[in-house]
Amino acid sequence: MSKILLLEDDYLLSETLKSLLMGEGYEVVHADDGEEALSYSYEDSFDLYLFDINVPLLNGLDLLKLLRESGDTTPAFFISAYKDIQTITKAFDSACDDYIKKPFEFDELLVRIKAHMLKKNPVLSYGSIAYDLLNKRIFHNEKEVDLGFVEKEIFDLLMRNMGQTIFKEHFFDVMEKPSDIALRVHITKLKQRFSLQVINVKGIGYRLEKI
Repeated sequence: MSKILLLEDDYLLSETLKSLLMGEGYEVVHADDGEEALSYSYEDSFDLYLFDINVPLLNGLDLLKLLRESGDTTPAFFISAYKDIQTITKAFDSACDDYIKKPFEFDELLVRIKAHMLKKNPVLSYGSIAYDLLNKRIFHNEKEVDLGFVEKEIFDLLMRNMGQTIFKEHFFDVMEKPSDIALRVHITKLKQRFSLQVINVKGIGYRLEKI
């Protein structure tokens, strides 16, 4: 699961953004002021910074400048009511990755975030499936799909080793009660749900055919 550090001092907007992003499967850590955000950035690692500029104690521009000077290369988006070219120039001079002017459409923000995450994270494609290898997120017909732990791990093994035969013992490693029958049931469910071309290599294991 990708983790976002949100710096926003507007309560209603921050709550809306948190709800929106969490609903899309992102983990969100929220800070009300720049110093709190700086502290969070030292305590944890994030996949994206989403910073307002005009916030208490330490503004977003100075915060990102400090982070970049410390060697932090985490992708960063600014969301700001400032529309003047001087502020926008300063934002990109501080090495931000995108600048979104308030007010903005929430759908546009999501599109920008998803597009950036797809560039950042390696993604495998298989027909109508896009698979985020880093976060093990599955998108089928552009909609995220959730699976149980075992089926997700089996799916991950198949996608990472596409075109190669996987010994059944590797599948058994991720199963609580491994057996040939249980493995066959899981494979069948995945084949039916995603139209996977999975071949049973008799006595050895399974192989996801390339398409």
